[in-house]
Amino acid sequence: MSILKRLIISLFFGKRFYRLMGGIICLFVLSYLLPFLFNIALLTLGLLAGALILDWLVLFAKRNPISVERVLPERMSNGDVNMIFWNIVNHYPFRVRLQLLDEFPEAWQIRDFKMKAILEPDEKTTVQYIICPKERGEYFFGDLYTYVKTPLQLIIRCKTFNAKESVKVFPSFMLLRQFEFMAHITDPGNIGYKQVRKTGHSLEFEQIREYVSGDDIRSINWKATGRTGGQLMMNVYTDEKSQQVYCIIDKGRTMKMAFEGLSLLDYAVNATLAMSSVAITRQDRAGLISFGDKTGDFLPANHRATQMQGIVQALYNINTKFLESDFAFLHKLIRTNITQRSLLILFTNFESLTALDRQLPYLRNISQRHLLLVVFFENTSIQTLALGEAENIERLYEKVIAEKFILEKKLIVKELQRYGIAALLTAPQKLSVDVVNKYLQIKARREI
Repeated sequence: MSILKRLIISLFFGKRFYRLMGGIICLFVLSYLLPFLFNIALLTLGLLAGALILDWLVLFAKRNPISVERVLPERMSNGDVNMIFWNIVNHYPFRVRLQLLDEFPEAWQIRDFKMKAILEPDEKTTVQYIICPKERGEYFFGDLYTYVKTPLQLIIRCKTFNAKESVKVFPSFMLLRQFEFMAHITDPGNIGYKQVRKTGHSLEFEQIREYVSGDDIRSINWKATGRTGGQLMMNVYTDEKSQQVYCIIDKGRTMKMAFEGLSLLDYAVNATLAMSSVAITRQDRAGLISFGDKTGDFLPANHRATQMQGIVQALYNINTKFLESDFAFLHKLIRTNITQRSLLILFTNFESLTALDRQLPYLRNISQRHLLLVVFFENTSIQTLALGEAENIERLYEKVIAEKFILEKKLIVKELQRYGIAALLTAPQKLSVDVVNKYLQIKARREI
């Protein structure tokens, strides 16, 4: 590209130039009525031309007058506030005004971004921008454009910086920090549920104590009894502390419904990440299952330090195929891969009792072997509709239908509880908190 062509592309006239030119044109027009204005107009035009040349010489005197660097985080958290920074350095020996434009990923549809700044000579500054992505995946940034003006503000110089790079948006790992405190300090005995100590024959041995009337004679420790000279001693077992907790994510089309920019699937993914972190922190083994139309993924439960990284990678790739979910496949997957009684937290969505009835036989079979918690969502849009005032007949019909849908959601909870299946109906925005609280309640009651 020739020097002249590059110059034309990178040069623009500022608003001040057009205002001055408009004033000079008005003087020339008025000089037809007032001839003495003609000389004033010529003089003003000459001064403007001189200032224009001076502004151009000063503005294009340096080859690299401005330095701009975009600073992206290593990864972004889906649905959370993320910060993007630009480091800007002014190499001019005078104050400049600049406007920064960035080529954001097309999927974000950011069309109104303009960052303005005033920099003193050789000043370095950092500007920031808040972004809240709504979908997981990899996103690509384009070039950076800066538009620079001198104190005269007649000409604008455009400087383009090659800054193409990408960033991955992962499930909401920032949410983990909110639950870290809860996972460490929450004492199940102090959250309002009586902690019942049960004896049994689990794999975790607790102590040896003297036999008392009513104890199970199968637990007598004959070796310890022999050392005491006749006093019966028995083994005491307690519930195994390290339980298996599986989060199951429905990838069906019902999970693509969106609330406040995030789909139900993304809410479930974020809640799964938070739930898994809390479970591992409390010495349980966390696992992951996702299922859709006759396909699914299975990550065995574990509490190793690398388990969270595996869960994050698995959640990053979860997407819906807009097909009906196959609960028969889910039942087969659980029966084949999970042999130990576990807590299964199923994230799905039922909009009607009819939808539940089709899947209820499979849920009942699963609950016979495991402790099943079915988590589904309130329709907050319908609730808003039901709470509004009915100004006319049409609005009254809408209000009644909305209340019918809300009632049906509550009936779904009752139907699940009737068959001994735990259910949690919650708003999408409260999902993570409510699921973790429910898990802590289950641990406090020692239901697994």
